[in-house]
Amino acid sequence: MIIKTAFSSLLFAHLLVHAQKVGDTVRTAKLDELVMVSARQPTKISDIPGTVWVMNQKEIEVQLQNGANVKDMLGQLIPSMDIGSQGRSNFGQNMRGRAAFIMIDGVSLNSLRTVSRQLDAIDPFNIAKIEVLSGASALYGGNATGGIINIVTKTPKENGFNAETQLGGTSGFRSKEDRTWRAAQSIAYKKDKFSGRLGIAYQQNGGFYDADGDQVFADIAQTDLQYNQSIDVLATGSYDINSRHRISASLQYYKSSYNGERSMFLGENFAALLTGDASYLRMKDGFESDKTIGTQRHLATLSYNGKDILGGQNLYIQVANREEKLGFYPFPSLVEIKGRPAVYSSSSQQNTNYTGIKAVLSKNWTKATLTYGIDADFEHFEAFRNVYDIKKSMPSGGMVNKFVYQLGRYPENLSRTYAAYAQGKYNITPKLQINAGVRYQNMSIDLEDFVGTIEQVQMKMGYGKTADIIKGGKSSYDVTLGNAGLLFKPNNANQIWGSFSQGVNLADPSKFYSVGRYKFNASNENWDLLSSINITDQPLQGIVTNQFEVGYRTSQRNFRGQLAAFYSNSDKNLTVGQNEKGQIFVLVEDLNLRNLGVEAQASYKVPNGLYFGASALFLKSQVERDGKWENQNLFIASPSKLASYIGYNNSRWDFRFQNKQNFNLDDAIGSRIDGYNLSDLIIGYQLPVAQLSFSVQNLFNTDYETIWSARSQRLYGPAYKLPELFVYKGRGRTFNFTVTFKY
Repeated sequence: MIIKTAFSSLLFAHLLVHAQKVGDTVRTAKLDELVMVSARQPTKISDIPGTVWVMNQKEIEVQLQNGANVKDMLGQLIPSMDIGSQGRSNFGQNMRGRAAFIMIDGVSLNSLRTVSRQLDAIDPFNIAKIEVLSGASALYGGNATGGIINIVTKTPKENGFNAETQLGGTSGFRSKEDRTWRAAQSIAYKKDKFSGRLGIAYQQNGGFYDADGDQVFADIAQTDLQYNQSIDVLATGSYDINSRHRISASLQYYKSSYNGERSMFLGENFAALLTGDASYLRMKDGFESDKTIGTQRHLATLSYNGKDILGGQNLYIQVANREEKLGFYPFPSLVEIKGRPAVYSSSSQQNTNYTGIKAVLSKNWTKATLTYGIDADFEHFEAFRNVYDIKKSMPSGGMVNKFVYQLGRYPENLSRTYAAYAQGKYNITPKLQINAGVRYQNMSIDLEDFVGTIEQVQMKMGYGKTADIIKGGKSSYDVTLGNAGLLFKPNNANQIWGSFSQGVNLADPSKFYSVGRYKFNASNENWDLLSSINITDQPLQGIVTNQFEVGYRTSQRNFRGQLAAFYSNSDKNLTVGQNEKGQIFVLVEDLNLRNLGVEAQASYKVPNGLYFGASALFLKSQVERDGKWENQNLFIASPSKLASYIGYNNSRWDFRFQNKQNFNLDDAIGSRIDGYNLSDLIIGYQLPVAQLSFSVQNLFNTDYETIWSARSQRLYGPAYKLPELFVYKGRGRTFNFTVTFKY
């Protein structure tokens, strides 16, 4: 099937190749390109004993012209990254089957509360490149077991003033709702010691429609991007004090939120939920909510670079603050009130304030390089349940949501992390290099007392007056991680490596510690706590992943390729559970987990303008249960995939045909993610004053469900006994047009 998919996509594209051109090839990055993602200082890819990918600005622009957001781009271009969900959340969009650590300009977007919106963070218009290191990394903090993604923002490249204007639209022409508009503008200036750039990108989405012309159901679990309005304002600047000292700063405001009047109708008086009859479900006009549904984030950084100081060392210091507010969709639920079911409607609101400080020193000798530094991270998290007037929500089928009161959703917590690390490189011979490093990390958390979220609702509805608390408290843990690798360079065009690296994963304390088992005591109208997972009985701990990898990369005149085989294992499995009340919580199982697979990419460029290539991830994720290895459940596990492309370019025309195949994935309990195959066609033409681009997504109008659709049905379906509510079809054929002016 793999060979057939690749062959069919390449054959079809070859029949079209005499048309036109589209951009640069998607390929393994140049071996002399400098990246920050692996060693936390500028390092040539040819000096890294690991799998590194770079999405350059041209590649990002081509995918943006195809209507793709950051999640979609990564899934298309990075072999180790899962295909995206087409929604707001990147829940379960793993790298090599494990969690990814995501940054903007080296500032972490990950939080201790693992809300999966790290990629709902920036408009591609403001991105210069994306650096990716596949696999576990010992040099970063928690949740760096699957890989590292560093989004690098744009800065001025040319002296004087320059600007860029971009206008675009997307539609499948299925209804007046089926349209997206976007506009972006930047202005930049660079001269002598100062450089600065201001970029503003705006986008308004309409409805999404599947291959049959039916509107995709709104995602009331994690929220989606239908009728979504986004604005990204990014200002960056730097000043060279002299040739050895530079200060830099950046400010970002990002908001991506629902902005429409159409959403999911659950039937009058929530008939679909209460009867289990999916025929009541439909998209309908008239939706309103008092609370924001979406992402709002402020990010500020201040950096200093010093060259050849402190005994010939380079120094980098960064201070960053990230404040984000995440709002979720109003979600109806059932709760027991005096032995009878009652309905209420609520949404989650989660706020995080993060401050990070890092200092990095590096020293280069003739044969050796040493990089060492410290990290300090401080994070405050709080979450609320916004409850809506059921007398308005219920008759309207969930369309009218008037806020009435707020309850606790997860326990408030404050975390502090201090870490020190060192990474060294030594050239044993001109062709043989050894790399090794170590990271020591101490993390502590203060967790507030908490009352079960369901019991809070019941008391507010008059069932009980008081409730026992799930005790909070303090906990800390220490972990030491290491890495080592050998890199052999037979010549300048080829490298072979073998490496070992460790990463650490953390159970989300908010979900892990917030669940208790209660029983109502009628004598005193108190909810008695029978048992709970609390921080005193089960202290915080890190789950260490060990990764082994061998790989090869080459960069010839017209051919580039990279191939890596990997094996990672840990003695615990982080998954998702559901209690008898339908609450979703994090579950740490004492089971061995392993991921093994192959990751590869190859590209070839013919001198006449023809280019083509393919990338693949073949992955197996398993847990050991009762002495036998079985497939990991699909909440977490990732399917294998294959992507291919072919294109042609000349001085004016750009052409690109791309295809991606997501393969079936079955887990041990009989659940499945169905595979699907999608193709896109992208055409561009360079005018004297502008670049015109036209593309067709899902060229063959394939009917399919997203990966998140299968996961959502398995995650929420049993509690609501209405799996049809969580079926999310992929978009059908859509057309995109973009015009870009650079001046």
